[in-house]
Amino acid sequence: MKIALMDSGIGLLAAAAAVRRLRPDAELLLSNDPDGMPWGPRTAEDLTGRALAVARAAAAHRPDALIVACNTATVHALPALRAALEPGIPVIGTVPAIKPAAAAGGKIAIWATPATTGSPYQRGLIREFAAGAEVTEVPCPGLADAVEHADPEAVDRAVAAAARLTPPDVRALVLGCTHYELVEERILAALAPRRSPGLPPIVFHGSADAVVAQALRRIGAEPAPAADPTGTLSVLLSGRPGRLPAAALEYAAGRLLAAAPAPAS
Repeated sequence: MKIALMDSGIGLLAAAAAVRRLRPDAELLLSNDPDGMPWGPRTAEDLTGRALAVARAAAAHRPDALIVACNTATVHALPALRAALEPGIPVIGTVPAIKPAAAAGGKIAIWATPATTGSPYQRGLIREFAAGAEVTEVPCPGLADAVEHADPEAVDRAVAAAARLTPPDVRALVLGCTHYELVEERILAALAPRRSPGLPPIVFHGSADAVVAQALRRIGAEPAPAADPTGTLSVLLSGRPGRLPAAALEYAAGRLLAAAPAPAS
């Protein structure tokens, strides 16, 4: 089994690590775009072009499925990616986990990039899945870039700013950018002192586990966390064979992936 994941940068690490935990026997192919990142400021047309190039580079290696481990690329490029690659390769997008967060009731906060916060895309998800919930949309300027460059001081500044905008009595926090899942502990540390007394800990809702579960369903595979850890790791950098960037190794997910061998040549 070979699972490919794509993103402009290291936001794909959380989902890739989830694949490694659920199927340690799966070959992993990470396809990102250091030449074109960040994708967020690009026009939808330009972003779609970059995403198609990254996806086609991965598709050339014949994966069983391709996970679009990027919220922004999912919003703008998923239809084009599916038109280009399916039905030969199932393409699975990443959507903020608003539906499961709202299903449990209570107040919800959604942390996302400034471009996504308040966007028709996110507002549509809220209307569809959380119409009866009290939802606070929290923009997080600079957080994805800080995570991408493994800059802990910049991460803490961006997290602190977002924490100040988050109501102290929210029950659940939806992480609406794949990069944010790499710094959950720092987010929790910033929010905990601001919690209303007597409330339980905030429930985090990332996308990685759900996206990987969907990818396995699409290819008719089951989770097998006890499988032999024989899965290899390949990396494409704007289509070129490469290695995990140094910043990836600053995160637990990146170190987990780096322990895998390269495929036999």
